[in-house]
Amino acid sequence: MGENNSGSEVPANQTIYINNLNEKIKLDELKKTLHAMFSQFGKVLDVLAFKTLKHKGQAWVVFEDVSSATNAIRQMQSFPFYDKPMKIQYAKTKSDIIAKADGTFVPRERRKRHEEKGRKRKEQQDANQAGMGLNPAYPGAYGGAPPLSQIPYPGGVKSMVPEAPAPPNNILFVQNLPHEATSAMLQMLFCQYPGFKEVRMVEAKPGIAFVEYENEMQSTMAMQNLQAFKVTPQNSMLITYAKK
Repeated sequence: MGENNSGSEVPANQTIYINNLNEKIKLDELKKTLHAMFSQFGKVLDVLAFKTLKHKGQAWVVFEDVSSATNAIRQMQSFPFYDKPMKIQYAKTKSDIIAKADGTFVPRERRKRHEEKGRKRKEQQDANQAGMGLNPAYPGAYGGAPPLSQIPYPGGVKSMVPEAPAPPNNILFVQNLPHEATSAMLQMLFCQYPGFKEVRMVEAKPGIAFVEYENEMQSTMAMQNLQAFKVTPQNSMLITYAKK
């Protein structure tokens, strides 16, 4: 951690502090991408990032254990994240989620009041959406991917006989992605493996993507490593070879 000497003064703990992040990235996308990317090192309990000017370009990732945090710092230090090298160190203050777990948590009254306001606002929004016939619990209300059985099939009635899987090739077909997944988010995951070329999203069908590698050996390695990877707690990626 040559870029940040203060990192050696902070004791190893479950939370890592990241700075030098690209400030143009939307907060939601930043948190989801960081969660997806750091989950490869262990269970991520929380990702914290804030809109305030004081906290721009920074984030905190909370792991379940210290070894995951240590591994993440070692592997991802200076990783080019949205064209900027990440600077990572252990967080100086214990995150609330860890403090609650080990019994040292002291509630912050001001923030509790702020969260209560936010919760009431969210409940009001949900109530308004329910009144408009939108059920927040149903992802289809937000344009989520419908079940494959409901996607119109261009050839008319689809045969009930299951099709044979495509033979190994250099392009992967990725399914069961959350509808908010972006090509940048997927690129961060798949570019870790050699031979990565590009990610292609299908706008008309959210929840799926194609990922291309130089050759089938490289695509196979990526598939084996990322098969069933949880992009979100509800979405485990399903990866197969694409049909050519």
